[in-house]
Amino acid sequence: MNSNSMNNFLFTSESVTEGHPDKICDQISDAILDAYLEQDSYSRCAIECLVTKDQLVIAGEVSSTIELNHEQIARDVIVDIGYIDPALGFHCGCNISDYIHNQASKLEQNEGAGDQGIIFGYACAQTPELLPLPIVLAHKLTRRLSEVRKKYIIEALHPDGKAQVTVMYEDNKPVAIDSVIVSTHHDARYKNEKQFKLLQAEITKHIIRKIIPTDLINDQTNITVNPIGPWFECGGPAADTGLTGRKIIVDTYGGWARHGGGAFSGKDATKVDRSGAYMARCIAKNIVRMNLADDCEIQIGFVIGEEKPVSVNVNTFGTERISKEMIMKYIQSNFDISVKKIIEYLQLRKPIYRHLSNYGHFGRKGYSWER
Repeated sequence: MNSNSMNNFLFTSESVTEGHPDKICDQISDAILDAYLEQDSYSRCAIECLVTKDQLVIAGEVSSTIELNHEQIARDVIVDIGYIDPALGFHCGCNISDYIHNQASKLEQNEGAGDQGIIFGYACAQTPELLPLPIVLAHKLTRRLSEVRKKYIIEALHPDGKAQVTVMYEDNKPVAIDSVIVSTHHDARYKNEKQFKLLQAEITKHIIRKIIPTDLINDQTNITVNPIGPWFECGGPAADTGLTGRKIIVDTYGGWARHGGGAFSGKDATKVDRSGAYMARCIAKNIVRMNLADDCEIQIGFVIGEEKPVSVNVNTFGTERISKEMIMKYIQSNFDISVKKIIEYLQLRKPIYRHLSNYGHFGRKGYSWER
């Protein structure tokens, strides 16, 4: 393969709606975390959820001065998402098992990293959000899918859904949309061919055409809605078991950048899987925004109980405008990457996490790491 062909390629990213089983779990985990932080900002939490047909299991560790009704928080989240009909096989009246217990005392008293871990942060000049275009468009599609459901712009949609976008690149630049796929759970009114085609047309009109830039669509762009046909029989947790932290690529960079493997949701900021990743994104974004490079990936390594990272690495993929040594000096001069200072600098003891659970943790206005 010659170098020119290596710079011409297709890249695909996906996103899911708030009614996807894994995302239900992320939201419940983060809603419980927020509830603790709202009353005790120094609460330490590591909360996991599992959802399946008519069942929710909550488990994990908490260290806090307060006690909460985890079950009620979970039911409120499920209602907010839109699972209120028992006929869906999962709804706000489901059976809930709560296995949250106290955190290990050694970790409660330590100001270092809550665990070892490697994390990555990334930014690029492809979009105003300084993120790769495929994941930006995928998130916009799923956010819009939830919006048209909740506002009844398209009737009879259920909460579970997803989107996938494939972008064509030439010379490493996005030039066209190769394909767009949107899938949504819906009720039985769309099961016959005529009504299903109407649904496809409505989703194309109110979602895909609203989100995808017209200058990136051409005659070769493949637009597909519910590719295997009507989806009315079984969706959400009744069809697929969901788990907290199983959409880590959706939450970050859509597969474009590397990932250390640690999830975000349900974890307070002493867990560097979360706080370290936010800081790494903050550093990478500053480097790109200051035009020091067009592409920047930061890796940070932490050890349990230690405040300072054991390693910081920067990769600019040949797009740097100054030397990598100068970029490292910029990082060292401007950012304190100790766990305590990350939490203070990014103000991570606030109850901000529930609303981050959907549509990615990066490229969104109003969050400290996006400054």
